[in-house]
Amino acid sequence: MGESKKNRVLITGAAGFLGSHLCDRFIAEGFEVIAMDNLITGDLKNIEHLFEKKEFHFYHHDVTKFVHVPGKVDYILHFASPASPIDYLKIPIQTLKVGSLGTHNLLGLAKEKKARILIASTSEVYGDPLVHPQSEDYYGNVNTIGPRGVYDEAKRFQESITMAYHRFHGLETRIARIFNTYGPRMRLNDGRVIPAFMGQALRGEDLTVFGDGSQTRSFCYVEDQVEGLFRLLMSDYSLPVNIGNPDEITILDFAEEIIKLTDTEQKIIFKSLPKDDPLQRQPDISLAKEILGWEPKVSRQEGMKKTFEYFKGLTKEELYRSEHKDFSAHNRR
Repeated sequence: MGESKKNRVLITGAAGFLGSHLCDRFIAEGFEVIAMDNLITGDLKNIEHLFEKKEFHFYHHDVTKFVHVPGKVDYILHFASPASPIDYLKIPIQTLKVGSLGTHNLLGLAKEKKARILIASTSEVYGDPLVHPQSEDYYGNVNTIGPRGVYDEAKRFQESITMAYHRFHGLETRIARIFNTYGPRMRLNDGRVIPAFMGQALRGEDLTVFGDGSQTRSFCYVEDQVEGLFRLLMSDYSLPVNIGNPDEITILDFAEEIIKLTDTEQKIIFKSLPKDDPLQRQPDISLAKEILGWEPKVSRQEGMKKTFEYFKGLTKEELYRSEHKDFSAHNRR
């Protein structure tokens, strides 16, 4: 058998929320997709519909260990990482390792294969920002030794080593700073705002707002996010680009929207704000508009309706099951 004539893309974190949607997009674009995930936080049900396709291949592998992919690789998208507070606070060392060792391994693979690589960074590199909205030239306000530092600094290091490979080895690199993204396949109990609110509403529980609810977030629907990421990968721009929706809302107002959307009568209860929780989060997407010709198309109302339909379709067991993955072995490493 000869080598595939299709473009081949390696997607790490492929069984996760964003990774699985990227697999769908690249299959639809006619690529051969090599999906990789160690399934610490990912779930095979997110990609099982692709297993029957001959152009889809799955490798159960941890990218913090040596990564080998036979044959050519044209593109790499590195999305392997815990992405929610409930995960990275439980597996802090693994979070740091996937951002450092994992990224190093994949940059080395990209160099070997002469592949273009897109790194999934995050708005968390801005920390609790002193500049609003956040543009790519803002260096951030991050507590390196706080509990969230394991995620924030993993991503900041990831950006640094990626730019080092670009400058020193001439590697084709792309860096996406991803802001809050939502849609079908999010895990209900992963600690992020939307699945937390949706789960509470569907279970008839009161909605938990941390602090006084005046902190803001900006939510981007997954379809828009994937479009922005695809355009960034295919662009010739190597510096970081914000990919997010600038439509900002307070958490308290958002909780009220969820109650209205789900047609429930829950109350809103308040708990103390977690340490270093950002008080403002809104992307400046001027660069994405200019470089990529991209901006979000799906309104929050439309996207939330689609997301709610997905969560409504979960089984009762899934709705009431708390996430209790055994992370202990990964923390000992």
